[in-house]
Amino acid sequence: MIKNYLRSAFRNIKRHPFISFINIFGLTIGLTCCLLILTYVINEKSYDRYDKNADNIYRVTRIFYSAPNVESLHLSSIAPAFGPGLKLAFSDMKEMTRTLPGGVTSFRYKEKMFNERNAFFADENFFDFFTVPVLKGDGRKALTEPYAAMLTPDIAKKYFGDEDPMNKQIILDGNKHAFTVKGIYNPFPFNSHMHPDILVSFSTLNDSTIYGQKQLATSYGNNAFYTYLMFPKGYTTERIEARFPDFLDKYCAALGAPPKLKVHNTTKLTAQKLTDIHLTSHLDDEIEHNGSSRLVYVFSAIALFILLIACINYMNLSTARSALRAREIGIRKVVGAQRREIITQFLSESVIVTYVSLLLAFGITVLVLPAVNNMSGLQLSIGSLLKWYFLIPILLLPCVVGLISGVYPALFMSSFIPVKVLKGLFKVQTSTFSFRKVLVVLQFSISIILIVATSVVFKQLKFIQDKDLGFNKEHVLTLVGAGAMGAKFESFRNELLQNQNIEAMGRSSRIPSGRLLDDQGASVLEGGTFQPLKVDLKQVAVDDGFVPTFGIRMAAGRNFSRGIKTDSNKFIVNETTVKILGWGTPEKAINKEITYGNVRGNVIGVMKDFHFEDLHQPIIPMILIWQPVGRVSVKISGHNVPATVDFIQDKWKHYLPETPFDFTFLDQKFDQLYRSEQQQGTLFTIFACIAIFIACLGLFGLSAFTISQRVKEIGVRKVLGASVPQIVQELSKEFLLLVLIAAVPGLVVAGVLMNKWLQDFATRTDLSWWIFALAVIVSGLIAFGTVSYQSVKAALANPVKSLRSE
Repeated sequence: MIKNYLRSAFRNIKRHPFISFINIFGLTIGLTCCLLILTYVINEKSYDRYDKNADNIYRVTRIFYSAPNVESLHLSSIAPAFGPGLKLAFSDMKEMTRTLPGGVTSFRYKEKMFNERNAFFADENFFDFFTVPVLKGDGRKALTEPYAAMLTPDIAKKYFGDEDPMNKQIILDGNKHAFTVKGIYNPFPFNSHMHPDILVSFSTLNDSTIYGQKQLATSYGNNAFYTYLMFPKGYTTERIEARFPDFLDKYCAALGAPPKLKVHNTTKLTAQKLTDIHLTSHLDDEIEHNGSSRLVYVFSAIALFILLIACINYMNLSTARSALRAREIGIRKVVGAQRREIITQFLSESVIVTYVSLLLAFGITVLVLPAVNNMSGLQLSIGSLLKWYFLIPILLLPCVVGLISGVYPALFMSSFIPVKVLKGLFKVQTSTFSFRKVLVVLQFSISIILIVATSVVFKQLKFIQDKDLGFNKEHVLTLVGAGAMGAKFESFRNELLQNQNIEAMGRSSRIPSGRLLDDQGASVLEGGTFQPLKVDLKQVAVDDGFVPTFGIRMAAGRNFSRGIKTDSNKFIVNETTVKILGWGTPEKAINKEITYGNVRGNVIGVMKDFHFEDLHQPIIPMILIWQPVGRVSVKISGHNVPATVDFIQDKWKHYLPETPFDFTFLDQKFDQLYRSEQQQGTLFTIFACIAIFIACLGLFGLSAFTISQRVKEIGVRKVLGASVPQIVQELSKEFLLLVLIAAVPGLVVAGVLMNKWLQDFATRTDLSWWIFALAVIVSGLIAFGTVSYQSVKAALANPVKSLRSE
């Protein structure tokens, strides 16, 4: 029986090659997209699951409140003293470990110098938490002693070449500290939420020139330490967090907080499962940029849409060609075939076609995956699909897809009455409300949704690129490690400013494109007394060069001046601060008294609002304080940029010969902020175009078959004097009407979904009416172009040939 079904299936494919090609090609492309998206989803879901203890590890995060239940900051890191305190307070905890990213750190070996961006301080039990293979040394002992380091093989190769790196020393920050290499470990997997290249023993931080033992043991304010807890199997987040408030109150009091202060009312600790970090954590100061669970759902929905469109094509074409197989079905019934046998035959044909498509889809996936990786910056692998717990469902997928695609055609064609079929009285249903038309409407509704979504995504990305940020980010270099100059900085600055291509130079604790996280607490003079603010006032410590370097415009007042000594207790605020504090106009804000941190002073200037952070964040109250330290930014003219950079490098080598010259252009940093959105937009567009192409493929086949059934009608119309445009219009209007019907649900759903997507951006474009109109017009043109090719071909045919059989 099965052999007969297979023979019948392949015979039918051979007999109708055009429609069979469209079915197989459409399903192949649909399944290829599904496999590609599945590899992406598997990759995103697999983050940190390489760790054998992943389900039992939690990261501790910290929330700050500006008012009761008003969250102002949620950090993914906490203060250093909390770690040991938690270990003492939670007797059922198995382990605790901490790590501290070192930022951009300069290391040297002999004549080789490099700036490392992934050097981490790590507790000695770090490898008990993160199961990364240690290639040389003992992972349990290597980080025990101060000034010990472990490297990845690539870093070891970079510094030591073919030498054995074990027990050799690399020098930190010129000649300040020497670290002995105690081990080599495999790089952290791509699907990890952090990727340290160098690990330095945490005990090194006890050195007062680096951090200090007392600060490590007592500080609950420097929240830069990523702290992980390991609990027994089955220990839940709720059980952990229920004990945090009491811990905060008692432990902070022991560290010096006022005894009566309920610390948990102003700050809160939370426990975050390790495997949830990548997709659900988008906190302030993450180690790396994380993924998005919403994006996983979006791409999964696109995969289902594409597969659904391919299935609809199969249903439509199978039912449309039912007239071609009507006599075959009639004869089968006459010779004794039962309806269930005919249904089984058609379902088996559908499943076979789908299995052929799946085999082709696997081959195409292998070929295009490298291009997808290059485009997205991911490291997707076909190997992830070959694991048995994924491979088995994939191999069963054709059964599901085949049944979905074939069940309606099977039920429809098995219902034919043999007498009518064999007498030639059978006609394929062409009623206004045929199921086939409903499927075409569904296809184009999905296509319209994807066209609108793609247009909105690119409109928002273009809006981001063209948006006036309120300052000038062009031709601004940010230098890494200039803080090591100390007292020599003024001489360095003066020599740079003598170059006519260098327009300005300034220092700041943070630079635009970063997050505003620092807040020392502010009070404003009201009614003769200072009243604490109920909103956060985020600070940036700057010198007098910050404002001119970034071209920040002043709304009122003046910039800091190094010639005025009293500016050390003056402040500059932005327009948003003026509005929130109710000071009226920027001019009225000048000379307002304010206490910030431990400094009492007054406002000397008001900046026009500008986007310090990326456009996902709103413009928030911001204050500049005079503190000439931090990152160095240099504004250069657009003339002879390479020569200017070389000049800066020469001066750098003169003043900091032991530190590598390293810089980035600010506009590049802003581009990186939206790189993930741009990559997502590109991938989204590709998959949207594929979905629309598959819909057109089905429409092409359906129109070709429909027109073939109306050949004699076309011949009669031509004999009676109908022109080619009239015939094309007559044949196309039905499909264009379906597109217009599809536009109603498509536009409604697209509007709701994209409005929700835009909510992620504090500064965003609008849903312009022309986007929706464009989607309908494009869909109509696609449908018309697809159908008109067949229509014109039929209209130009010789009517004598089509009518000769009459």
